Amino acid sequence: MKKIRLSIIALTIIFLYLIIYVTTIDNEIKTDAEIQIIATNNYVGEVMTAEKTIDTTFVDNKLGDKEANKAFFENEEKIKDIIATIQNEKKKATNEQEKVNRKNNEKKQEEIKTVKRDNALKNAPLLNDLKGQLTTHILNFGHVNSPKGVAFNLAATEIWVTSLMNSRSGVSVFSVVSGDRLKDISLDGYGGVEVIFSEDGQYAYVSQMETGKVFEIDANIKEVVRVFNTGSVWTKVMDISADGKTLFTSNWSGDDVSEIDLETGELRRKIPVVRTPRGIYATEDGKTLYIAGFEKGEIQKIDLLTGEKTVIFKSGRAMRHIVADEERGVLFISDMGKRVIFKVNMETDEVTVFAKTDANPNTIALTPDKKVLIVSCRGRNNPISYYRPGPEWGSILLFDTQTGKMLDAIVAGNQPTALDISSDGSLLVFSDFLDARLKLYKIPSYDVLLDGEGGRSNYYKADLRKKTN
Repeated sequence: MKKIRLSIIALTIIFLYLIIYVTTIDNEIKTDAEIQIIATNNYVGEVMTAEKTIDTTFVDNKLGDKEANKAFFENEEKIKDIIATIQNEKKKATNEQEKVNRKNNEKKQEEIKTVKRDNALKNAPLLNDLKGQLTTHILNFGHVNSPKGVAFNLAATEIWVTSLMNSRSGVSVFSVVSGDRLKDISLDGYGGVEVIFSEDGQYAYVSQMETGKVFEIDANIKEVVRVFNTGSVWTKVMDISADGKTLFTSNWSGDDVSEIDLETGELRRKIPVVRTPRGIYATEDGKTLYIAGFEKGEIQKIDLLTGEKTVIFKSGRAMRHIVADEERGVLFISDMGKRVIFKVNMETDEVTVFAKTDANPNTIALTPDKKVLIVSCRGRNNPISYYRPGPEWGSILLFDTQTGKMLDAIVAGNQPTALDISSDGSLLVFSDFLDARLKLYKIPSYDVLLDGEGGRSNYYKADLRKKTN
């Protein structure tokens, strides 16, 4: 009889487990506290029902029995295990749902960014619906106070722009996709002039005129990690040696170039150069440094090993910026005063006119394949001061580096100055300095430009002069 009663209890308990498990699974969206209450109530209620079917005397007499107590505590532990299992399953399901939600949210954000970019494209009919235009306007970035220098990061996902006269933030970072401002970076209370990246894209370097310093910024966390002192005055253009170990800076009012050891951060030496140095270029073999002299239009060549200096050309006007195609052994240099781009044969030092431009050509850039040279022209100066908008708009001109033929032209805003091309050659960004903004354009392939019959270059000049009421 005793064995029968024990069997009945055992079967009853097993039945209770099944009820508890099913009930809890059906209510798994409830909180952990609710699960505990449901399980306990179900257990107590079912035991009370079972007790009515069992001899009361048996229960009263055997409740204190060691075997009955053991069974009771084992059952309690099993109920706890069931509850723990359900809680773990619920937690796992919650984590999986969070992952799904996260992915959905990321996808949604990307879709929003794409819509923003597409809308920006649709909302720029005046910039794209132009006769012959081959480049395509994507969007504008603003407000950027005095945008002097600009550079894409290595992945071309961000645009870094310096603010020449900005005590709050000397450099700002924007998203290429959405146009959103990602971060403003303070440069100790002064503005920034130019910005370049290390070859691996890990660091950005920003020059500062007022203090003669260069700020090294971690491109990932977007924070200043080191500050270099050039030991000179009005530091502007920078270049990094091919081995990544040396930073060169041209010092506008110091009439010299600073050579900084990037491993130690120390100033190695200052090299006296031609008056008012602007553009600089260090050759890939580390032997030669070229200087663009602004005051007298000089092109200077310096032997970095011996210190020998040679002025290979003098235009008498205002050399501004240098870019190089070392595979062909050619330098391109803008002359703001002459309104031309000069071409230098690096082997023979021969200097020739590559192309004529609009007024005040300043920053220039080569596409990665070196097939297209893009030139930023500020336009004619205001007769009172070049700090004021002039009588005509600036322009961005695209030239074939083989022939010097203009492939396309963009009518820009007031004094386009900063200029850069993405690492894949598909994007162009430039600043309208006096309008405090950046413009982003898509560049078609070289073949498209070549077959475009000059693009808008045949028509744009009629739109340069500003209309007066």
